[in-house]
Amino acid sequence: MKPVGVAIVGCGTISHQYLTTLAARPEVQIIACADIDVDRAAKVALDHAVPVHGDVATVLAHPDVELVVNLTIPAAHAPVALAAIRAGKHVYTEKPFAATPAEAAEVLAQASAAGVLTGGAPDTFLGAGLQTAARIVSDGVIGDPLSAIVLMQGPGPHRWHHDPEFLFGPGGGPLFDMGPYYLTALAVMFGPVTRVSAAARKGFAERVIGQGPRAGHTFPIEVATHVTALLEYAEGQVATVVFSFDSPLSRQAFFEITGTEATLAVPNPNKFTGPVQIRRAGDPEWTDIPAPEADDGRGIGVCDLARAIRTGERHQATGELAAHVVDVMAAIQESAERSAIVEVSSPWTP
Repeated sequence: MKPVGVAIVGCGTISHQYLTTLAARPEVQIIACADIDVDRAAKVALDHAVPVHGDVATVLAHPDVELVVNLTIPAAHAPVALAAIRAGKHVYTEKPFAATPAEAAEVLAQASAAGVLTGGAPDTFLGAGLQTAARIVSDGVIGDPLSAIVLMQGPGPHRWHHDPEFLFGPGGGPLFDMGPYYLTALAVMFGPVTRVSAAARKGFAERVIGQGPRAGHTFPIEVATHVTALLEYAEGQVATVVFSFDSPLSRQAFFEITGTEATLAVPNPNKFTGPVQIRRAGDPEWTDIPAPEADDGRGIGVCDLARAIRTGERHQATGELAAHVVDVMAAIQESAERSAIVEVSSPWTP
């Protein structure tokens, strides 16, 4: 299979993880990288031996680029994706797929009209840990799945990120930054969400950057930093989720699914591997379920999309799945603002 020519757009922190993974994969060939800061693009190109670098227009015009990996800030995800589609490129977008359901729907519609494919992060559900957990659920090992409990809390990324403002602005906060990992994993195991009810609050009016050249700089918080929601699924399951940047105590991987026969401890959906455990009624301890220790990394969803481009087979981290997660997060946000139950209607089907 001829490798698919790839361009990275957005040369921030996460780009290094993608470039490291993609450079070692036969499905793709890294052609170019771009950033609004062309000097940053040049440095990333030098660090990762990328042959072409420049602004977005430059890489979108490159004839060897077939697939754009969109790693820009959340507010730019949809505009960059649409620009790539207009240039005739397939596009894979970091989470969240778009800042609003309307933007996500426009990306899908424009891609369909142009005959190009879309994909979206997270792709961690393709890793060995979550694949093992999903198989346990689908095989009926825990009986009929009834419910899930998810808890992700911590003090927030301002403590380590050098430029964290966008993580506390529109398209950010714990819901849009961390929520996609958990909500995508739940969607893969439970199917689509039909309605939500939620409550949210902003714990602090401002934060102080903890590390880097801007350490000590104070910036305002624009979105809720603690979100709690109850999700109802089309197949009847319910899930309780908590996403918080307000806690000094860090819990990154409390994720349990309860069935009629047992409870399953799901690995951290922000990682590709991790322990999978099961506990039946009366069991004194959790039992480990063996899972492959595959050395996956961010970008395997890009490789899956590249295979789909070449073979015509359906990829797994689809734009439709990512757009459904955006719909769910927007419904959670709306429910918290209105103090009302909000219906979710998405075209995605498992």
